[in-house]
Amino acid sequence: MKKDYFILAFGNLKHRGVRSWLTILGVFIGIAAVVALITLGDGLRTAITGQFSTLSADKLIIQNAGTGMGPPGSTAIRKLNSHDVDIIKRVSGVEEVVPRLIRVVKTEFNKNADFSYMTSIPNDEKAAKVIYDSLNVKTSDGRLLTSEDSGKIVIGSDFAGEDTFGKKISVGDKILIQGKNFEVIGILETSSSFELNQIILMNQDDMDKLLNINNEFDMIVVQVDNSKDSESIAQKISEELRKDRKEKVGEEDFSVQTPMQAISSVDTILNIINLIVGGIAAVSLLIGGIGIANTMYTSVLERTKEIGTMKAIGAKNKEILYIFVIESGLLGIIGGVIGAVIGVGLAFGISALANSAFGSEILQVQLSVPLLSGAIIFAFLIGLLSGLTPAFQASKLKPVEALRK
Repeated sequence: MKKDYFILAFGNLKHRGVRSWLTILGVFIGIAAVVALITLGDGLRTAITGQFSTLSADKLIIQNAGTGMGPPGSTAIRKLNSHDVDIIKRVSGVEEVVPRLIRVVKTEFNKNADFSYMTSIPNDEKAAKVIYDSLNVKTSDGRLLTSEDSGKIVIGSDFAGEDTFGKKISVGDKILIQGKNFEVIGILETSSSFELNQIILMNQDDMDKLLNINNEFDMIVVQVDNSKDSESIAQKISEELRKDRKEKVGEEDFSVQTPMQAISSVDTILNIINLIVGGIAAVSLLIGGIGIANTMYTSVLERTKEIGTMKAIGAKNKEILYIFVIESGLLGIIGGVIGAVIGVGLAFGISALANSAFGSEILQVQLSVPLLSGAIIFAFLIGLLSGLTPAFQASKLKPVEALRK
């Protein structure tokens, strides 16, 4: 008997053709928006947190306030220097202090020129290990820099491809940087951070000489003894630097950032995005629900005599109720399935376009079974609830009155 309800309900929807599809349209637009935006949001979260994968729990980043766009610390009016390094070293809980440079340099290869980010690797082996560990880098070809590698560099995976210079760069090739040749001794593995995929690593001494830099740094990396004390050590460093620079709280021209602060800022932004997505989804689904309710009310009005006939030959109120509720539920679930499929397609399509534009697999989306299942079930419930009142109204019609209309 219950199977007959579904067959009858499905037949009624099929009979109404265009009207049913227009009703379903309102549902699947909402579901497609939800699935696409949430899937892309998860991919965006992974991509952004991937950029912070270079921050370890026991590392702090100190840099001066910048004046514009550019690599960290490179646009600061007042540069960090060896005096600041000495102050930080004296703070209790600090294990290692590693000053670094990050600059934009002119690079030439295969008669093509480009501007690329280059960062320094300390000549001290222990300090270099701190940087390598914090960046979490490995080479896919060749090796990393050591203190003896004067005149040599390591390049990112994107930088080594054909897109930059029209020719693939291999270990042993030489690249002209600021007019001077440097030999490539290593190519980094592809990272989740696009910055690392497009970076050049050079020893500190070579970079100082090449760019004529004297006692200035763009960033200072601090490794602490205990990662649990990162926040308190960051506060001590801020106090000492503020005291040395004679600055008041809130007027500092430098920043001391912990990994948790960086990730917390990202989470706040992503949570706001998720709230906006939820708002869009709620409006879309509300419109879809109104569409289903409108269709079901119209259906009741059009089929009044049919309802009267069914009641006259013995159909009970609950059976009429079942038919209309099942119809509205089918509208919801069909819209949910179509919307989920379209939403996934949109998410993967946008991801492919974004990755193509960036030239790397930075925005990766994945199918989420709980999300798809939840979206379809929610669409079904929207349809069910939207059809309850019209269905109840249909079930209460009296046979005689229904046949007269």
